[in-house]
Amino acid sequence: MTAALVSFAAFADSSHHAVSDDVIARQRAALAAATQGKGFGPQSPRDIGMMAGSNHRVFGTAPDVSKMTLCDIHFHENAEHKGGSYTTFAGNGDGHGFGTGFKYDGKLTEAELAPIGMAVGASEHGDLEPGDTIEIHFVYSTAQASLGNGLGTCLSDAVNNPQLRVEAVVAVLVSEGGADFARMAEIREVDGLNQVPGLPTDLGDPVIYAGSTTGPGYNEKGSPFQVTWSVRPDVVKLGIASVDTWLKDNPFDEGHAHGVRNLVTNPDLLSPIN
Repeated sequence: MTAALVSFAAFADSSHHAVSDDVIARQRAALAAATQGKGFGPQSPRDIGMMAGSNHRVFGTAPDVSKMTLCDIHFHENAEHKGGSYTTFAGNGDGHGFGTGFKYDGKLTEAELAPIGMAVGASEHGDLEPGDTIEIHFVYSTAQASLGNGLGTCLSDAVNNPQLRVEAVVAVLVSEGGADFARMAEIREVDGLNQVPGLPTDLGDPVIYAGSTTGPGYNEKGSPFQVTWSVRPDVVKLGIASVDTWLKDNPFDEGHAHGVRNLVTNPDLLSPIN
């Protein structure tokens, strides 16, 4: 598979300057042109508060995570989805997925926003700071998948069409208090399947819909993967130091946040949410 296919959240070179609305409009037009009449299934991310969609591709909802195996955990800086407690638009960003997306709508205390004196998840696109929003993707597969970096670990030569599910958790990073991300993302084997017992169950009723893989590499082309999404509408506060701990030692070779794909708004590329 090409890198574009095996990476669950493709990266692209980018500047750090915000682009105009025209750039985003051109990217959306390119996506529409690249997918029109080609048979692409419903795409992600989307506004989880909007139920309408007219994409005609249908696929079965993936099983509950207890019957699938975890294969990947990664996160994006700012939320890719819009809805619930994260509807504040971060701006267009650089046009390549960085500096855009949606942020936590609520307020934080001075203690929660206090500087921590270290760089967390530093990359060419910057680092994470208290007050930043992230969207965490816990990726599951029905294949005999392994733990590793990217979507390729969720696929299998023995099964060409495994079902995929993403459990999405949106978090805001705080310097004081907050949940322990390393504990939330702890993996245990249950009945031969990799499971995450700490996956939050108190962030509202998840919005479940049919979509695709995400990442800025799909801003101008359709993703060919079918994914059942389960997106929690409420936000959890995470201790930023625990995120730093996880980034320094995890089985997915994740060292920083990924960029986000533009919100998909074209009804022809969205499934109806029941």
